[in-house]
Amino acid sequence: MPVLVALLVLVRVVGGDDEGDEPVADVSGAPTQQRAEDLPVLPVEVPPPTPEADAHCPALMSGLPLDLTGEPQRLVDSDTPYAAAWGDPPIVLVCGVPQPAGLVPGEGLLQIDQVTWFVEQTEEATTWTAVDRAAYVQVTLPPDVDSAPVTVLSGVIADTLPPR
Repeated sequence: MPVLVALLVLVRVVGGDDEGDEPVADVSGAPTQQRAEDLPVLPVEVPPPTPEADAHCPALMSGLPLDLTGEPQRLVDSDTPYAAAWGDPPIVLVCGVPQPAGLVPGEGLLQIDQVTWFVEQTEEATTWTAVDRAAYVQVTLPPDVDSAPVTVLSGVIADTLPPR
Protein backbone atom coordinates (compact mmCIF):
# COMPACT_ATOMS: atom_id res chain seq x y z
CA MET A 1 0.00 0.00 0.00
CA PRO A 2 2.78 2.57 0.77
CA VAL A 3 4.20 1.99 -2.71
CA LEU A 4 0.83 2.75 -4.32
CA VAL A 5 0.44 5.99 -2.32
CA ALA A 6 3.97 7.09 -3.22
CA LEU A 7 3.30 6.32 -6.89
CA LEU A 8 0.06 8.34 -6.88
CA VAL A 9 1.86 11.29 -5.24
CA LEU A 10 4.67 11.06 -7.80
CA VAL A 11 2.21 10.97 -10.71
CA ARG A 12 0.33 13.96 -9.31
CA VAL A 13 3.53 16.03 -8.76
CA VAL A 14 5.30 15.12 -12.00
CA GLY A 15 2.33 14.66 -14.30
CA GLY A 16 0.06 17.35 -12.92
CA ASP A 17 -3.62 16.73 -12.37
CA ASP A 18 -6.84 17.35 -14.21
CA GLU A 19 -7.79 20.28 -11.99
CA GLY A 20 -5.29 22.81 -13.37
CA ASP A 21 -1.79 21.91 -14.45
CA GLU A 22 0.11 24.47 -12.38
CA PRO A 23 3.88 24.54 -12.86
CA VAL A 24 6.00 22.93 -10.18
CA ALA A 25 8.10 25.50 -8.31
CA ASP A 26 11.88 25.23 -8.20
CA VAL A 27 12.34 23.89 -4.67
CA SER A 28 16.09 24.49 -4.68
CA GLY A 29 15.65 28.23 -4.33
CA ALA A 30 18.00 28.79 -7.27
CA PRO A 31 17.00 31.56 -9.68
CA THR A 32 15.40 30.25 -12.83
CA GLN A 33 17.42 30.72 -16.03
CA GLN A 34 16.06 33.08 -18.66
CA ARG A 35 14.90 31.29 -21.78
CA ALA A 36 15.06 32.80 -25.24
CA GLU A 37 11.39 32.08 -25.91
CA ASP A 38 10.41 34.07 -22.80
CA LEU A 39 12.14 37.25 -24.02
CA PRO A 40 10.27 39.70 -26.26
CA VAL A 41 11.57 40.59 -29.71
CA LEU A 42 14.05 43.46 -29.34
CA PRO A 43 13.98 46.34 -31.83
CA VAL A 44 17.56 47.24 -32.82
CA GLU A 45 18.51 50.26 -34.90
CA VAL A 46 21.15 49.46 -37.50
CA PRO A 47 22.83 51.61 -40.13
CA PRO A 48 22.16 50.93 -43.81
CA PRO A 49 24.39 48.06 -44.93
CA THR A 50 27.65 48.97 -46.61
CA PRO A 51 29.47 46.81 -49.17
CA GLU A 52 31.94 45.89 -46.39
CA ALA A 53 29.10 44.80 -44.10
CA ASP A 54 27.45 42.73 -46.84
CA ALA A 55 30.79 41.09 -47.64
CA HIS A 56 31.93 40.30 -44.10
CA CYS A 57 29.09 40.40 -41.53
CA PRO A 58 27.33 37.17 -42.61
CA ALA A 59 30.34 35.12 -41.46
CA LEU A 60 30.31 36.81 -38.05
CA MET A 61 26.56 36.46 -37.63
CA SER A 62 26.64 32.73 -38.41
CA GLY A 63 29.42 32.21 -35.85
CA LEU A 64 27.72 33.92 -32.89
CA PRO A 65 26.95 31.83 -29.81
CA LEU A 66 23.36 30.96 -28.84
CA ASP A 67 24.32 31.59 -25.22
CA LEU A 68 26.60 34.46 -24.18
CA THR A 69 27.96 34.39 -20.61
CA GLY A 70 24.82 32.63 -19.41
CA GLU A 71 22.37 34.83 -21.32
CA PRO A 72 20.25 33.32 -24.11
CA GLN A 73 20.24 34.80 -27.59
CA ARG A 74 16.96 36.58 -28.33
CA LEU A 75 15.14 37.58 -31.48
CA VAL A 76 15.77 41.06 -32.85
CA ASP A 77 13.81 43.28 -35.20
CA SER A 78 16.18 45.27 -37.42
CA ASP A 79 16.46 46.51 -40.99
CA THR A 80 19.43 44.21 -41.70
CA PRO A 81 20.37 40.71 -40.56
CA TYR A 82 23.50 42.13 -38.92
CA ALA A 83 22.16 42.55 -35.37
CA ALA A 84 22.00 40.10 -32.46
CA ALA A 85 21.09 40.32 -28.78
CA TRP A 86 21.29 38.23 -25.63
CA GLY A 87 19.50 38.42 -22.28
CA ASP A 88 17.47 41.07 -20.52
CA PRO A 89 18.62 43.77 -20.09
CA PRO A 90 20.06 43.10 -23.52
CA ILE A 91 23.62 42.78 -24.71
CA VAL A 92 23.42 43.99 -28.32
CA LEU A 93 25.82 43.36 -31.22
CA VAL A 94 25.61 45.23 -34.53
CA CYS A 95 27.97 44.47 -37.42
CA GLY A 96 28.68 47.11 -40.06
CA VAL A 97 28.49 50.26 -37.96
CA PRO A 98 30.34 53.46 -38.92
CA GLN A 99 33.63 54.47 -37.33
CA PRO A 100 32.99 55.94 -33.85
CA ALA A 101 33.02 59.74 -33.84
CA GLY A 102 35.42 59.98 -30.89
CA LEU A 103 38.00 57.56 -32.28
CA VAL A 104 41.53 58.95 -32.42
CA PRO A 105 43.91 56.43 -34.05
CA GLY A 106 46.20 54.89 -31.47
CA GLU A 107 44.52 56.51 -28.44
CA GLY A 108 42.29 54.89 -25.84
CA LEU A 109 42.22 51.48 -27.49
CA LEU A 110 42.12 48.08 -25.79
CA GLN A 111 43.14 44.77 -27.30
CA ILE A 112 41.30 41.55 -26.42
CA ASP A 113 42.06 38.28 -28.20
CA GLN A 114 43.65 39.98 -31.23
CA VAL A 115 40.74 42.45 -31.62
CA THR A 116 41.25 46.19 -31.02
CA TRP A 117 38.36 47.90 -29.25
CA PHE A 118 37.36 51.53 -28.77
CA VAL A 119 35.24 51.95 -25.62
CA GLU A 120 32.68 54.66 -24.86
CA GLN A 121 30.87 54.73 -21.53
CA THR A 122 27.70 56.58 -20.47
CA GLU A 123 25.31 56.12 -17.56
CA GLU A 124 23.01 54.09 -19.83
CA ALA A 125 25.52 51.70 -21.41
CA THR A 126 29.09 50.81 -22.30
CA THR A 127 29.67 50.63 -26.05
CA TRP A 128 32.60 48.64 -27.39
CA THR A 129 33.49 49.03 -31.08
CA ALA A 130 35.92 46.66 -32.81
CA VAL A 131 37.89 49.07 -35.00
CA ASP A 132 40.48 46.85 -36.63
CA ARG A 133 38.25 44.54 -38.68
CA ALA A 134 36.99 44.62 -42.29
CA ALA A 135 33.64 45.79 -40.86
CA TYR A 136 33.26 47.70 -37.59
CA VAL A 137 31.38 45.74 -34.91
CA GLN A 138 29.62 47.41 -32.00
CA VAL A 139 28.72 45.64 -28.75
CA THR A 140 26.53 47.54 -26.28
CA LEU A 141 26.45 46.35 -22.68
CA PRO A 142 24.10 47.38 -19.87
CA PRO A 143 25.92 49.53 -17.28
CA ASP A 144 26.12 46.75 -14.69
CA VAL A 145 27.64 44.13 -17.04
CA ASP A 146 31.42 43.67 -17.08
CA SER A 147 33.54 43.02 -20.17
CA ALA A 148 33.10 39.21 -20.15
CA PRO A 149 30.70 39.22 -23.15
CA VAL A 150 33.21 41.29 -25.14
CA THR A 151 35.95 38.81 -24.29
CA VAL A 152 33.83 35.92 -25.62
CA LEU A 153 32.80 37.87 -28.74
CA SER A 154 36.41 38.90 -29.42
CA GLY A 155 37.27 35.30 -30.18
CA VAL A 156 34.37 34.97 -32.62
CA ILE A 157 35.24 38.29 -34.29
CA ALA A 158 38.92 37.32 -34.61
CA ASP A 159 37.91 33.99 -36.17
CA THR A 160 35.35 35.34 -38.65
CA LEU A 161 36.29 38.90 -39.66
CA PRO A 162 39.60 39.66 -41.37
CA PRO A 163 41.67 42.54 -39.98
CA ARG A 164 41.77 45.88 -41.78
